[in-house]
Parts: sequence; structure tokens; C-alpha cells
Amino acid sequence: MPKQRTGKNISILLTLSIVLVGLSILCLAMGSVAIPVKEVLLSLLGRNTEDSDLIIMQFRLPRILAALLIGAALAVAGSLLQGVIRNSLASPDLLGVTGGASVAVVGFMTLFTGYSIHFVPVIAILGAFVAAALNYGLAWKKGVSTLRLVLIGIGISTAMSALTMFLLISGPAYLAAQVLNWMTGSIYGTNWSYIQALWPWVVVFIPLALLFAKELNVQSLGEDVARGLGSRLQLSRLLLLFFSVALAGAAVGIAGTISFIGLLAPHMARRVAGHSYAMIIPVSALLGAIVLLLADLAGRMLFMPLDIPAGVFTAGVGAPFFMYLLFKRKAGV
Repeated sequence: MPKQRTGKNISILLTLSIVLVGLSILCLAMGSVAIPVKEVLLSLLGRNTEDSDLIIMQFRLPRILAALLIGAALAVAGSLLQGVIRNSLASPDLLGVTGGASVAVVGFMTLFTGYSIHFVPVIAILGAFVAAALNYGLAWKKGVSTLRLVLIGIGISTAMSALTMFLLISGPAYLAAQVLNWMTGSIYGTNWSYIQALWPWVVVFIPLALLFAKELNVQSLGEDVARGLGSRLQLSRLLLLFFSVALAGAAVGIAGTISFIGLLAPHMARRVAGHSYAMIIPVSALLGAIVLLLADLAGRMLFMPLDIPAGVFTAGVGAPFFMYLLFKRKAGV
């Protein structure tokens, strides 16, 4: 059985990886200027001498890589939150983490001009940490109750949304369109500077999350059982929240509030790969990247010449899915 399970896990990861690579090549080929797949492959190999090489390498490839990194970061952040809180409805959007990052970045954009893009993920993560720390502190009462985390997080998220709108209205008028586009969740105009600012956070914190997969499996059995098995519950919970906030904050700093990927991808991963976090985390990362790639492709292709933010499509799919989960849980209760 263990060998069969290992073989199945490898098959799932390999299949999703192939789908992701194929979809990425398709996204590089499609756009307002269609490019043959052969030229895309030659560009990736550094052997394309056509004019299309500029379009692929300087415009489309950074955007595709940003979608991969942001989708994976949001998905893993969501899976960690759901594991820590033991609530399948948890996501960075609903617990105030995304809201805190948004307030920090909008404030930074409206108060400072000529800033470097490398500062934005750091500012977003600081804002996300402030919101998460506020949530954690208010939820603490001889330990942190997951129910209190969720309820207080919803309140913080609402407050952060109001503060973001206040900053937007009170800021310079000429920045309003730029900030609104960012708030909707868009990777339009992403270049290599954005990738350089984002990839270190993803490369560091997703492997760290995988190291804690066993701890998440133990915590899923309940607090009493986890303590009985020797889990340092509060410390590990704090570290996992730290990883989740770092991933979500970095993603929001680059792409804005792309909602519901942190909710959708972990649910899909559990359907595909079972309930072990050693599989949920990498499968969530791959599925999150696929979902955001598809959303961005739809935004580029469906309403040409307009470029619709990917966040519009993730919200359009995610909001009904969230309602479905609510009604399903209510029916179960």
C-alpha cells in the first residue's frame, strides 16, 4: 500500500507539472500577437532570432512567471491557514492578512513617489504581519482559539477594506486609477524587476511550509491529541501563520488582492491528493499556479483589446464556490 500510494502521489505531481508547463507555453504563444509554439520553444532555449523573441522574453515570460509564483504563494498560504485553523473556509482574504497588506501598499503608493518595486513586497508583508499580529493578539486567551481567529479576522478584514478606501479617496487623484487596478488584482505590466522582488519569498517559504507538513497532519487530529503526541502547539501554530502571512503578503505586494485562490486551490488539492499535508502543500501550489494562469489568460484573450485583471475572474469563480461551501457546511450541520 505505501508503495502504491507513493506511486500515485508521484503520478499526481508529474501530471500537474506537465499540465502547468504545457499551459505556460500556450500562454506564451497566445495574445494580441499570436506566436507559433516552435518560436516560443526556440526563445526559451535562447535560439530564436525572430522579432517575436522580444515579445516572449520581455513581456509575456515575466507575466507568466509572476502568475506561477503568485498563484503558488497564495495557494500555499491558504492551505497553511486551513491547516492551522482546521477550518476549510479559512483563507488569507477572510482573516485580514490580505487586507493588512493592501492597506500598507496603498498607503505606501499614495504617500511616496518614485519608489522601487523591491520595497513593495516588504511593505505588503509588514502590513500583513501587523494585521495577523492584531488578529493573533485579540484571539489570545490562554492560547489561541481557531474560532476566535476566524471571527476576529473577518472583522479586521472589513476594517482594513474601509481604511484602504479612505486612503484611496484621500490620496492624489492621478494615482487613483493605478491603485484601483492594483487592488483589483492584476499582473498586467509585470517585468523582470517584479520577479526579482517576488521569487526569494516563494523559494524560501514554500519549502519551509513543507518541512512542517507532519506538524499540520498532527494538528488536524485535534489540539488534545496533538499535545499528547508531543506537539508544541502554540509555537508551531505561530510559525505556520508566519509562513502563511509572508507568502500572502509577498503575493499581494506584487499583484494586489487576487482573491479566493487561497480558498480554491487547497480544496481542489484535498480532492486530488487526500488529506496529508505533505501532498496538499505541493499540489495546492501547482493548482494555484494553474488557476491564476487560466484567469490571466482569460483576462487577456476574452475581451481584447482590453486586458481584464485576473482578480476579476478568480473572484467570479471563487465567490460562488465559497457560497457553495457555506451551504454544504450548513446542510451538514
